[in-house]
Formats: sequence, structure tokens, C-alpha cells
Amino acid sequence: MIPLTISQISEVVGGKVVGDGNKLITGPAFFDSREIISNGIFLALKGEQVDGHDFALQALSDGAGVVICNREVGLTCIVVVDVVEAITKLAAHVRQIISGMKVIAITGSHGKTTTKDLAKHLLSMMGETVAPKSSFNNDLGVPITILECQENTKFCILEMGARKVGDIAKLERRFRPDVGVVLGVGSAHIGVFGSQEVIATAKSEMVNNLEPSKTAILGSYDNLTIEMQNLTKAKVMTFGEKLNDDVRATDIEIREGFAHFDLVTSFGRESVALRQAGRHQVANALAAAGIATAFNMPIDKISAGLSTAESSSKWRMELHEIAGRLIINDSYNANPESMYAALDSLRLFAQERGGRAWAFLGKMHELGEYSLSGHHKVSRRAIDLEIDHLVAIGTPEYLGETDLGSTEILLVENIESAREIATGSEAGDVILIKGSRAEGLEKLAELLIGDLNELPIDKNEG
Repeated sequence: MIPLTISQISEVVGGKVVGDGNKLITGPAFFDSREIISNGIFLALKGEQVDGHDFALQALSDGAGVVICNREVGLTCIVVVDVVEAITKLAAHVRQIISGMKVIAITGSHGKTTTKDLAKHLLSMMGETVAPKSSFNNDLGVPITILECQENTKFCILEMGARKVGDIAKLERRFRPDVGVVLGVGSAHIGVFGSQEVIATAKSEMVNNLEPSKTAILGSYDNLTIEMQNLTKAKVMTFGEKLNDDVRATDIEIREGFAHFDLVTSFGRESVALRQAGRHQVANALAAAGIATAFNMPIDKISAGLSTAESSSKWRMELHEIAGRLIINDSYNANPESMYAALDSLRLFAQERGGRAWAFLGKMHELGEYSLSGHHKVSRRAIDLEIDHLVAIGTPEYLGETDLGSTEILLVENIESAREIATGSEAGDVILIKGSRAEGLEKLAELLIGDLNELPIDKNEG
């Protein structure tokens, strides 16, 4: 964070200083007292089960510079009415005073984190770039990300998620992105929003209020997203695989599970070989290329950057080659569209290796009245792809299809039972693990990796 005294911070957020107001704070904000940031701002958040005020003294003792809180704690704090609102005000102030910093905001039903990672890789080639840790995309994560910025930060990438209409508009007004990106409208959180049309309304807030001098980048993969070009005054750039897209992919090939394609813009044509697994990564790469293009990065630099970018966010299409098996740990989250993409990748990898395809799938949350049909459609996709084994972990909603073809569908109660089933895999097989965040299926991946590492060496050689 840019250096500010406690008194300066207090003036911005409208709080009461307890302690030395002249103390200079140089670290960003954090809320987990187990992960202390030296001379940073500890946010004493009160949740349903844990109250950050109970950990404030320890945070200060361990090296935090100041606490922002609702009541006095310790000798160095700023007392405010609303901690989240306070940190939002501070972040808006920092965004305003860092001269020349460009802000890029990304939203969409899927692909935000991978796009963010790729965009960070590209923009870092042009200057100091800050991007969210993990999926910090709400009213707390966005300001925390901005407070990572320093005076030399050239680009700040934000993820903006939404739980209701108005959430993105509020963030957009506060932090005024120079580039707003909408990747696509899918069915993630449809149980919360009620319909894809309402989801589209929420996502469109990213571009509705952009000024004419700013840029709106829109995916052309669904009509609801591309129609947002009629809702913005900003310059519009589209990305996709259509001839009229401003940033597009052509001659797409999948080799050993990874996409190779030609990137085409008005500035030329260059080849790209992605290091992120799956056909669906093409769209994420194009979005990142669009962001870089908006800042005049040469196309040859973009293609080279995309071809060298490694996956950096955990539990998203992580590949682990162990004992002749390939484990695809995509356990971070799930919705129908991301399930389809993961199953497509599973089939491609299994075909390349000549082994069986195993899909260990957990529940997809927040689908509401669409839950049963959503899970059935995923099962149908697995059957149509001739996935050999679909193991539904505590999720009977995956059952119900009658024409199973060559696919075996099993229902198990928990992760431990799924682990036992996985012992039936053999060298050459490919194992996909995927479910919503609340399912915690990364634990299954960890267990399987441990189990397979203990197999005799001769089995490793397949």
C-alpha cells in the first residue's frame, strides 16, 4: 500500500484514532490473523461464528500496524461504524491518488480467475501489476486488492462477482475501471438470481456506466453478453471465434489436452500454444489478449506471453501425473458450464493416453430450482462423451438417466468412499475431481495423490 499515517487513514474513512496517529502504515489490509502482514491494516470483521475483535491484540502483537474495528481494541486502532465501508473508502482514495494506474475489472459466470491470471502475466510484461489473491471478488476482496497497489503500480486487475443486481454497479462506481470485461453469462448462482436474464442484468453493470473514453470487452460466446454492447457508451471490443470478433482464435487444435490456435486481431496474426489444460481455456486466453490489446501491447508479445503463462491459481485444472495416472484437480468450484468444459477435457486426455476416464463429481451449489435438471445435464454430457466412470459424491441428483451407454454411474456417500473407488484406477487412466467450493473435494485430490505416491515403482512405469 502507499504509505499513509494512521491519522490520514482515519480522515479518509471517518474514524476515531486510538493511539499514535502519526504512525506510518505501509502494509496492505488483511483479515486473517493467522496470516499477518507486517505493518499492515488488520480488519476486525465480525462474522456469524468468529469475531475479528477477539484476535486484534494478537494481530498487533504479531506485527500488524493498526486495526480498523467497531470498538476499541488495543493501543493502536481506528474505530469506525462499518469496517467494510471504511476499507472501501480507503481503497477508493488509493485508487484516486495513484497517478497513471489503469484499473481492469473482470466479471462473468466462469473463467474470471484464469483470465485474471493470464492478464496479469501479460500486463506484467509492461509494468508493475497487481491482481487478486485467489478469488477476491466481493465487496471486501476488491478493496483489499486495490490496497496492494503502490505508487509504481501501472495496472490493477480486479475480479468483480455478484450475489444480486447492484453489487457490480456499486463496485464499478467506487473504483472506476478503465477497462470492463464481461466474459460470459452462464448458470452459476442461477438459484440466487432466478434466471440467466437477471444474471445478465447484474453482469452488464460492468459496462453500463463506463465513460466513452474507457473500453468494454465482451465475449461473443453467448447472446446475452454480446448484446451488452448496446448498453454502454464505452469503446467496445469483442473476443471469440467469430469472423467479426476484434480478438479471435482460428485454426484451433487440441494436442495432448492443450489448445493451440492462431490469435487474430487488426494488428496481425500469431500462433499461441497454451499451457492451461482444456479447450475452454481458449476463451480465457482471448479475453486476456483483449485486455493487453486495449493497452496497445504488440500482438507478437501477447502470443509469446500466452504461450509461456503457467497456471497459477490452485485447484483449477491442476494436473498431477502420478503412478501412470493423470489427476485433474479442478475442485475449486463448479457450475454446469464449467462441468461441461472439465468433462470435455477429461475425455480428450483419456483419448490421448488410451486409458479410462473417471469423473469424481460433487454437488453444484446455488442452482435453486434448476438443481435437478442441471445435474442431470452434466450426467448426460458425461454419457454422451462416453466417460467410463462417473462417481457422484453425496449427490444423488446425478442419477436418473436411463440410457447410460458405456458409462457407469456410481453414488457414494463421502470422500472416503470415493477414495476407495479410485483404487480401481490403473496406469493410463485419467481422474477428474470437481465440485462446488463447499464440497471441499480438494481433500479427495490430496488423498489420491498420497495413495498413488505409495504405489510400487514398477506400477509407476505403467
